[in-house]
Amino acid sequence: MIISVDETNLFQAAAVHSVSWKEAHRSFCSGAFVELHTPERQREYLREKMAHGSRLYLLVEEEPVGIVSVTGNRIEDLYVLPEKQNRGYGTKLLRYAMEQCAGTPTLWILENNANAERLYRRMGFRPTGRRHSVPNGLDEVEFALGG
Repeated sequence: MIISVDETNLFQAAAVHSVSWKEAHRSFCSGAFVELHTPERQREYLREKMAHGSRLYLLVEEEPVGIVSVTGNRIEDLYVLPEKQNRGYGTKLLRYAMEQCAGTPTLWILENNANAERLYRRMGFRPTGRRHSVPNGLDEVEFALGG
């Protein structure tokens, strides 16, 4: 089931975000930078997003397994625990997030994130041509549904 994140389950959402973010970024970020992303730090990051209008959702099976946020028509923070990946949870979260968007769903991914790109393309997202650089030397690429 997918539930809204609020203060009562924010730390659970932050824990999922922390573990998943670390695994997704470990191969190209410094170890010290990766380890900064503790559940406590991610809780403050997610709290700040909610304070600025983002809606967060937590996918819970027997326990929390994934998270996603939606701001207007932008989907962000789609993470599934590493040991729960490749079981359809990312697809389920993405479909739900798409339904929550105010207009045409868009998202940004790091150019080296082949797994995410495969999922998004399978769900009908296409690159828009917009890119921007991030500090680690990679670019983020914008995708839009039907793009």
